[in-house]
Amino acid sequence: MQVSKSGKTLTILIFILIVFGLVMLSSAGVVDGQKRFGSAFYYFLHQLLYGVLPGLAFFFLFSKINYKFWKKIALPLLIAAVGLMVLVFVPGIGYGLRGAQRWLNLGLFTFQPSEVLKLTLIIYLAAWFSRRDRQIDGGPQSLAPFLLILGFIGLLLISQPDMGTLILITFIAISMYFFAGAKFTHFVVLFLIVGILLGALSVIEPYRFDRLKAFLNPSLDQRDTSYHINQALLGIGSGGIFGLGFGQSRQKINFLPEPVGDSIFVIVVEELGLVGGMFLLALFLVLSLVMISIAKSAVSQFGKILVLGVTVWICGQVLINIFAISGLIPLTG
Repeated sequence: MQVSKSGKTLTILIFILIVFGLVMLSSAGVVDGQKRFGSAFYYFLHQLLYGVLPGLAFFFLFSKINYKFWKKIALPLLIAAVGLMVLVFVPGIGYGLRGAQRWLNLGLFTFQPSEVLKLTLIIYLAAWFSRRDRQIDGGPQSLAPFLLILGFIGLLLISQPDMGTLILITFIAISMYFFAGAKFTHFVVLFLIVGILLGALSVIEPYRFDRLKAFLNPSLDQRDTSYHINQALLGIGSGGIFGLGFGQSRQKINFLPEPVGDSIFVIVVEELGLVGGMFLLALFLVLSLVMISIAKSAVSQFGKILVLGVTVWICGQVLINIFAISGLIPLTG
């Protein structure tokens, strides 16, 4: 199958983002890697060996498979992903950390089933909406099954708990519902339901309510509740226009929580400045535009909705992380 110009551009962008990510991870993880594992390059090597290399293998393997194949097995894939989500609650298999039960321990490695769920849900919804494209705007009966699926997955995520993934998956699902041609009135209903539920979930758990208070007033309890966001803002602010220089972050030296995870954008801006942060955002903007172009050229409704769903997944996850760590939305944890 001939690769289009957009496909080649997409591949180049992916490899640029991979290299950029590995380079920044090698800097962000120096202190924490040395302290916890005795190697300054532990996180870099771990990501390279267990993330990038297997990912590239799957990339080349799946590139040989016609995307329409995934439509045929969309339901079994989703069922398998939901099964993995249930396994995290099984003693001896499920793995918990800091009060969250989100991982599976397979001996050689651990992984988070919700990441698999994101992709399989996108495939399933694309397949479902492409078969039901004439019924999406038909009335409440087309909204009810969608809410049932989303509600069940939401219960699994909130039981872990994983509020960030719940928000992202909800955003992806609603966006795909829109791409499939749903009525505007359905969106009003969906946003009301989602808004009420997320608002309730934010206040019934004390730690979530604390994050909401920290968002509204970052100066509140700076040594505890607002510590993370204040350290993040300090790092972003100290980066200035051109940054302190690669490897020169001060916040990663036992000040900023999760420098190799939720807070890595802070390290990017602190070391590379506003210029580095804007460069990263520009890469994702171009990535989204290329993927939208690919979706427009798709010959099937399934392909179109699938690509748009993946676009929302990647760019939505990036924006949620960057907005949260920059104080534009509450931290999700």
